[in-house]
Amino acid sequence: MTISDPDNETLAISRRQLLRGGMAGRKPEFRPPWALSEGAFVERCTRCDACIPACPEGVLTRGSGGFPRMDFSAAGCTFCMACLAACKPGALHVDEPTVENAWSLKAEVGGDCLSARGVVCRACGDSCEVRAIRFRLQTGGRAIIDLDRTLCSGCGACLCVCPTQAIVLGALQEEST
Repeated sequence: MTISDPDNETLAISRRQLLRGGMAGRKPEFRPPWALSEGAFVERCTRCDACIPACPEGVLTRGSGGFPRMDFSAAGCTFCMACLAACKPGALHVDEPTVENAWSLKAEVGGDCLSARGVVCRACGDSCEVRAIRFRLQTGGRAIIDLDRTLCSGCGACLCVCPTQAIVLGALQEEST
């Protein structure tokens, strides 16, 4: 069964999920890097699971409908391209794969951030290899988080280390000028 989401993408859901109310409060399932658009991905993916064991970081798991999804609860994606190489049906495809064209996901920091509340915590900044997350010291020793979304690769390494789960991934929106 498929339904349309607000972004005019087709989502695959099971009848059981729909009847159980599995759509209410539904968290987005992020597809592996270099996935085709959701509709094309669902159409092309055979659910062979070849990409899941190919992932050395273990961030790929089976999601709803048996389709692969990213699970950032233990690690982030290194964009090693192993999943891309393992995908024979072509649901993961791009002519010239790079970290920049893996996806448009970027980190967003919410109000539950410990540092924003005056508690010393820099776990996300320590895990960010590209240094997109930094901290600006304020008077009194307090540090304010400074997230540079243009540097962020959306790898998700900061998600699993955040003790309050204040960081989420979201699609980078184009700013109108």
